[in-house]
Amino acid sequence: MSNSLSIIPLQNLAIAFIPVFLVIIILFKWSLNGKFALYALSRMLVQLLLVGYFLNYLFAGANAWIVVMLLMLMVLFASWIALGNIKEQRLPLLKRTMAAIAVGGGFTLFVITQGVLTLHPWYQVQTMIPLAGMIFANCMNSVSLSAERFYAELSRGEDYFKARKIAFQASMIPNINALFAVGLISLPGMMTGQILSGTSPFIAARYQIVVMCMIFASAGISSAYFLVLSKNKKKTAGQ
Repeated sequence: MSNSLSIIPLQNLAIAFIPVFLVIIILFKWSLNGKFALYALSRMLVQLLLVGYFLNYLFAGANAWIVVMLLMLMVLFASWIALGNIKEQRLPLLKRTMAAIAVGGGFTLFVITQGVLTLHPWYQVQTMIPLAGMIFANCMNSVSLSAERFYAELSRGEDYFKARKIAFQASMIPNINALFAVGLISLPGMMTGQILSGTSPFIAARYQIVVMCMIFASAGISSAYFLVLSKNKKKTAGQ
């Protein structure tokens, strides 16, 4: 196998959208929200193209302050998106969500980059930003699940502790399932990418173990911290 990935021609890249548009057609045929899916698809294209150009520029001349500011922006956007399912409480919960993602994701990112990988310099952008993206996105999903379920349980009349237990368990289901499936059903992103680029599967497996640990930990810490912060403001659920 080649030690480097070949560049995908644009005409070949277009082929990847054939199964995507089949799903879009199904959404429209079944009177589901096909327009929203098209919007999401368009955003994905624009965001990835823009981030490709931006990261290319960033890699060439990054410094610590730029990396810190970018991490803060990632936390802000992740927090805003996480509250998409409870839009009526988005602004009141934003600060709490940012704190949960910053603590859970930031702590995990620090342990991985400075303890496991020992980056030098500590803000080495080629490693820091991709890992931060994986961690904060995972925190976002976990907090989103826990927030939606937590306030749903409170609205049903459950007390704080019962709602917290149910919400935390629900938020961790995807990550626990991923632990069971990895290596048997799926080869996750980092391991697949490294193998495709020619890295030894044994080395790729070590990196994937690190990734699975950081995903599980960041999800659990962020979700738990969000629920702890929600204790004194549980009354907002009924508003």
